[in-house]
Amino acid sequence: MMLLSDQAGAKIPRPATLRESVIEAIQELIVSSQLKPGQHLVESELAQLLGVSRQPVREALQQLSGEGWVDLHPGQGAFVHVPTVEEADQLLAVRALLETESARLAAQHASEEGVRRLRELCSRGIQAVESDDTDAAVAINSDLHALVTALSGNKVLAELAAQVARRVRWYHTPVARQRGMTSWREHAALIDAIEAGDERRAAEIMREHTESTRASYREQRAGEPIEPAPKRVRRRRTRTSSAN
Repeated sequence: MMLLSDQAGAKIPRPATLRESVIEAIQELIVSSQLKPGQHLVESELAQLLGVSRQPVREALQQLSGEGWVDLHPGQGAFVHVPTVEEADQLLAVRALLETESARLAAQHASEEGVRRLRELCSRGIQAVESDDTDAAVAINSDLHALVTALSGNKVLAELAAQVARRVRWYHTPVARQRGMTSWREHAALIDAIEAGDERRAAEIMREHTESTRASYREQRAGEPIEPAPKRVRRRRTRTSSAN
């Protein structure tokens, strides 16, 4: 007799908790630049914006602090993290490695349906750029890269890429307009290589594409440095005179 514990894949997906939903909402506000690096995060204002009480917001900010999205300054509160050029560069370098391999494998395994979906996303991305809709272009760009990784057929690679995807969107948003249509011409060439099954060419295009975004981010930060969040203010203790 087979026990229930022997059954694979029988678990019901757990719905997201309120705190998880708040975390995701705040991350999205940061990624989309509605909350900017260095901006003060007021619990009551976020709670009102998200339609929740202050408690899940407070819990979310604590967790986001541990994950590098938020900086907590004792005595001053929470601020959107200001990414250093070095940490952004390191993450974009890792992204380049992961996605170069994803593109190579996608050229091996992508089906006609997969290629069709890539071309549809590319077409939508071009329309977004032509309409000067940067937010849509960034979102579609993220979807296209995620699909390339999915088409690689390597689940571990897809999981690793997913872990950095949202932060990549955060770093890509400031340079999306600068990259403009060039980025989407590179996407089109990548899709051609994947459709042709040309692994070497697909990997080469993806490597150059991701490195171009990395270089653009460095240039953007050099030209428009972001002011860091306020430093902690040291409070002086008031001395009390002792009785004689």
